[in-house]
Amino acid sequence: MFGYIKADLPNMYVKDTVLYQAMYCSLCKGIGQTCGQKARFALNYDLTFLSVLMHNLMGEDVKVEKQHCAVHLIRKRPIALTDDLTKKIAILNVILAYHKLNDDVIDSGKGRIKRSFFKKAYKKAKRLEPEMDIAVKIMYDNLLRLEKSNCDSIDMIADPFGNMMQDIVKIIMQDKLTEEVSELAYYLGKWIYLIDALDDFDKDKKKKNYNVFICAYKDANTQDELICKYKQDLILVFSSVLSRIGELTSKINYKFNHDLIDNVLYRGLSAQTKRIMEKEKCKNTSKF
Repeated sequence: MFGYIKADLPNMYVKDTVLYQAMYCSLCKGIGQTCGQKARFALNYDLTFLSVLMHNLMGEDVKVEKQHCAVHLIRKRPIALTDDLTKKIAILNVILAYHKLNDDVIDSGKGRIKRSFFKKAYKKAKRLEPEMDIAVKIMYDNLLRLEKSNCDSIDMIADPFGNMMQDIVKIIMQDKLTEEVSELAYYLGKWIYLIDALDDFDKDKKKKNYNVFICAYKDANTQDELICKYKQDLILVFSSVLSRIGELTSKINYKFNHDLIDNVLYRGLSAQTKRIMEKEKCKNTSKF
């Protein structure tokens, strides 16, 4: 995906920091085992968090051992063992990375070398998890249709990504999926799409790529200007999504300790939103 879902490290317990890093390393190994070593460059924390969340909700215990890895050859570090669930999410990581690269090529005509670099890994991933690949492809097809119409509805354009997240979680959890988890996946997908669009405003404006905030606020020429002029609108958009995520998080039945999940969903997403909202030069701050 995009790498925006991160923990709020200053307010994170040491035990959770160790677990999060162990899950990150486990997913990296899982990508190498399923799709090849080159595909490990696609690793990001969005999928690491999904792995943490799915393991907890599905009652899949995580076993951590000290191991060597390709990056840390001398000193062993805590790494979660790569089980079947980790491998499934590792495959999803590769599928999402490839389709994102393909979307970049469609948008700008650039990035073909990067896309070709991942093509072999993607073919493996597609063969192993065809249902996931279909869900991601449908999402990008729907997005492309809306983008071509220059959709200026913030809610409408974020809907395909939310629907894809719902479909992915359904594929992973099957009959263990609850309504609350399904809706949480939807709102997480919306947040990811919108925060990426806000973060990419200047780049998309310069390259004349589609961006919903450019279409919705046509008189804003830069991200600074967008946030200075329409800060209250943007706070309302992101606060409503984050508020619903918080409500759903409190209703979910976890199988294990969920301090790490709470840190990300209650604090990490807000911290990321605030970080991007406060790139601009306005002095007043944003509260989430």
